[in-house]
Parts: sequence; C-alpha cells; structure tokens
Amino acid sequence: MRFKATPTSSGFTLIELLVAITILAIIAVLGWRGLDSIVRARMSLTSELEQTRGTQISFAQLENDSTHLAGTNLLPTHESLRASQQRLTMIRTVYEDNQPSRLQVVAYRVVDGVLSRRESVATRDLQVLDADWQSALNESDNMSVVMLQTDVLSLDMRTWNPDENTWRVAGSDIATNANVAGVSTGKGIPLKTGLEVSLQLRGREHPLLKVFLLGAA
Repeated sequence: MRFKATPTSSGFTLIELLVAITILAIIAVLGWRGLDSIVRARMSLTSELEQTRGTQISFAQLENDSTHLAGTNLLPTHESLRASQQRLTMIRTVYEDNQPSRLQVVAYRVVDGVLSRRESVATRDLQVLDADWQSALNESDNMSVVMLQTDVLSLDMRTWNPDENTWRVAGSDIATNANVAGVSTGKGIPLKTGLEVSLQLRGREHPLLKVFLLGAA
C-alpha cells in the first residue's frame, strides 16, 4: 500500500522574518550614520575652503594696496595710513593705461564678523582726496562695498616705525603726531614702512598673521 506524500509549504517562518527585518534595520541605521558623517565632513570641508579662499583674497588685496601706498613724495604733509579699532584706511596710487597716476582712498573694516573693503574714485584733486579721506574715517562715505571674509572675530594691526626700529600698535602713531616733528619725513607725519595684520577667524585656534611692505611699488 502506497501513501502519497503530503506537500510541505516552503517559506520563511515568523521568527526568520523578524530576524531579517532586524538585520536590515541595523544595516539601515549604520548606513544612515555613515552618510550623515560624510555629509557633515563635506560641509565642514566646504566651510574651511571658503574661509581659506576668503583669506587668500583678503591678503592678496591688502598686499596690493600696501604696495601702492602713497608715499611722502606724493603726500608730504598728509597722513596716508591709519589702522585702529578694526579699521584700516589708506591712500594708494592708481595706475591705468593711458592715464596719469591718481590717488584713491581705500578702507577696510570689520562689522558683524565680516571684513569688507571700500574704495573711492581715483582723483588728482587733493581737496577731493581729503574729503574722501575724512568721509572714510567717519564712515559717512557712499563708496561701494566688497565683502572679503566672513567669520572674522578680530582684526589687529601694527605698523613698523623705522625711526624707532620697532613695531607700534596701530593708531599710536596718530596720537603722537604732535610730538614727532623732526622725524625722517621732516613734516611731523610718522614714516611707516611695514604693516602687520593679524586676522582671527571663528573656529581657528590661532590668528592668521601676515606682514606687508608699505609703498614698495
């Protein structure tokens, strides 16, 4: 007598399904954490690259302006650089093709963590230049603004005084103008040949430091 084998149902049991779902959930969580780490790292790297790019642009522009700082041969009785209180104001020479050399006021300042640069229209009129200078110092000018660097915590500066062979905290030369008659310029305007700029950025342990030679052009 023959018995027919009853067909057995093939498939996963409930326990097997639960184990599979648990494993997939663990893999999904691990994958999400890995993806989240990659996204965060990419955001951090992008932010650092933007900071580095802004710093390079800022220092390159500062170097160009410092190199073309108007010297005492052009402005023997007029101050051409003032650096104090998160602000840097200078007068530079401008050279363009088929144009005579002209003078221009350039102003840097830090406001709400942003380093910006402003520049006046180049001119050969000393009265116009003096008016632009005073307006820049009073921040009452209408010069166009270019944002150079964000996340700036502080901007500290010192100037090199060759007559004293030492660095001075920016702005101290201005306060002692009345007592420096007889310096090498002979006009009571302190001679400065170097500018030290210290830029502290958010998230950086140490400030970025760079020294610029003034009036080298």
